[in-house]
Amino acid sequence: MMAKKAIVREPGQSYTKCITSHPLGHTVNFSIAKEQHKKYCKSLEELGLELLRLAPKDHLPDSCFVEDNAVVHGTKALVTRMALESRRGEDGDVEELLQEYFSVRRAKAPGTIEGGDVVHLPDKLVCGITQRTNQQGVEQLRSWMDFPVLSITNPDIVHLKSYIKYLGKETVITTADYENHPLLENLKLVIIPKEEYYSINCLPVADTVIMSDKFAYAQEVVLDAGFEVISLNMSEFEKCQASLTCLSILF
Repeated sequence: MMAKKAIVREPGQSYTKCITSHPLGHTVNFSIAKEQHKKYCKSLEELGLELLRLAPKDHLPDSCFVEDNAVVHGTKALVTRMALESRRGEDGDVEELLQEYFSVRRAKAPGTIEGGDVVHLPDKLVCGITQRTNQQGVEQLRSWMDFPVLSITNPDIVHLKSYIKYLGKETVITTADYENHPLLENLKLVIIPKEEYYSINCLPVADTVIMSDKFAYAQEVVLDAGFEVISLNMSEFEKCQASLTCLSILF
């Protein structure tokens, strides 16, 4: 089912203090980030999505990455519990907004789970057990959703969705590391080389994929797979190691 709405939040004043180990993380430019976010939102609107805009949270640097705050599927939403203490407190108004559209439950300690770890496939959700999501978080998601929830464990990564992304039309973009994974059987795979793996941080909307403008090969293979591509400069979000999906919750 095609998304009709997108929850977004523009970066707040403290955005340059985002959590990152990117070598250029110290060069994040707040003004450029705001302009790039504006173009991102314009692209969503041009693709027919209604934007539900949350107010900036100036004291929480990573609060524009709203995707991590919740997992939505069908008629239900799970408000997540962040792994990092510094990100807790982002989700209050997200939960309030979601309650207008979904039955909502909140993840509880000792579980941790973040939306960036949950890949939505046609017949299941695949949740990463990573640096940010633990087994208890997966179990809470599984117990709440009326849909199969399976998991992939990789403690070396931050979020699974940075490595596996469902584009639609039975097609997944991923790396060679997951090429033969049994949970991706019977799906068409677009394999991205390691030097362009960051391009997997893209955002599919219907038959269009919004992608970083830095990765020409990745854009070409996504076009060859039958999708339209919108190319955006998202440099100030890449410096915070964030993906295009991080900036919205689609439903």
